[in-house]
Amino acid sequence: MSVKLSSELRDLIRSGPLAHLTTINEDGSPQVSVIWIGLDGDDVVSGHLGRYLKVRNIERDPRVVLSFEAPRQPGVVMAEHAVLTATASIEPDDDTWDLLNDLHKVYVDPAGEFPAPRKPGFVIRYCVDRVGGVGPWAG
Repeated sequence: MSVKLSSELRDLIRSGPLAHLTTINEDGSPQVSVIWIGLDGDDVVSGHLGRYLKVRNIERDPRVVLSFEAPRQPGVVMAEHAVLTATASIEPDDDTWDLLNDLHKVYVDPAGEFPAPRKPGFVIRYCVDRVGGVGPWAG
């Protein structure tokens, strides 16, 4: 069952923090990718135009962790951050470029367009099982 994301956590995700996605390699070792994330309703999502290692790892084992920091506050020793333990699902999607273009406007340039050619890809949907970290969203 998915955890409901607090308004503070949703606001943090909408602000465009780079997220560290940890998946599990075939040999059991961790694999980490830095990705853009967004929201689709109550789900955290990311878009990928290729079947990269992170996508192949999730196909084999959907257990993942996403971690990302909130903007730093001067003088604060432990920066606020979120750690989301989730179960990921992969959806082949003809509109992946549109998601990446929306995220590009958050992460890079509000007036710009995602620079890759428009093509189908994969949307990864993260069903959050647990929220941790430091901040108002942490349980």
